[in-house]
Amino acid sequence: MLKFFNTLTRKKQDFKPLKDKLVRLYTCGPTVYSYAHIGNLRTYIFEDILKRVLRYNGYKIKHVMNITDVGHLTSQADTGEDKIELAAQKEKRDAWAIAEFYTKAFKNDLKNLNIEEPDIWVKATDTIDDQIELIKILEKKGFTYRIEDGIYFDTAKLKTYGRLWPKNLKKHLKEADLAKYARIEKIEGKKSLTDFALWKFTPKGVKRQMEWDSPWGRGFPGWHTECVVMASKYLGIPFDIHCGGIDHVLIHHTNEIAQAEAAYGKILANYWLHGEFLIMKNAKMSKSEGNFVTINDLIQKNFNPLSYRYFCLTTHYRQKLNFSWEGIEAAQKALNRLYEK
Repeated sequence: MLKFFNTLTRKKQDFKPLKDKLVRLYTCGPTVYSYAHIGNLRTYIFEDILKRVLRYNGYKIKHVMNITDVGHLTSQADTGEDKIELAAQKEKRDAWAIAEFYTKAFKNDLKNLNIEEPDIWVKATDTIDDQIELIKILEKKGFTYRIEDGIYFDTAKLKTYGRLWPKNLKKHLKEADLAKYARIEKIEGKKSLTDFALWKFTPKGVKRQMEWDSPWGRGFPGWHTECVVMASKYLGIPFDIHCGGIDHVLIHHTNEIAQAEAAYGKILANYWLHGEFLIMKNAKMSKSEGNFVTINDLIQKNFNPLSYRYFCLTTHYRQKLNFSWEGIEAAQKALNRLYEK
């Protein structure tokens, strides 16, 4: 019997899929505005090992991964610019071309790391109509409200909001503490700090490359809404396993669960598995801080990309892993010894 640590219950549980030996798996994919760094890729290595362990134990797998090519803003507070629109401005290229270029780069990283591709790739921009339908359901059930910049989910209306949060987080943290803890802030018009955007309006006088008409106005979907739709469209509700990085627990995955429960009265997935951060220079590896390394960086330094995969396997996926060039060099030597044998 396989056992997984389920973030939803905060304990190890026997794994029991909903349909005999079929495992329906959703893994949060990349936001394709730049190259993935190796901290991002640590999560995909963990998920690849998970798939192989499931298959080794006789399970068949239906794996869906999304491509976030719109809606992921530069701030957790539903503010700032869309990361892909911003990249398009900086590189003076078409936003769609930016997304396509970095999607191909990400898939090449997977190949270099011997990570199997999912059975189904799905782009956020291919499911806009489905996302609008979900927001309509939430609106009809009284979970939405409108402010100047968009349509928001009213978290106070859902008693079970925060299922993934550590115990007693909601009871003991004041809003100021929550803002620091979860890296979100209250913006004008929001009823509660935890409320989040379902549909963002295109600002007046701004022409976006990626925008659509909706019953509420021209704009684009919120990041958290996209994943609910893309997962449920191909896997149903509930499905078996939802994976991602540990940074998704407090906001992104919490808000996915909230929408599914509010709209359908069901938990989105039964098991939630999360991989820990890769640490560099005593901080989380991060593009926004300029504190990151890519697979191409490893290749340029004559490292086999699989030495990084080996390096990741030296630490449990739920423990922080400290990156160093000395560590990668040791991993490459160990890998080479295996090849020699």
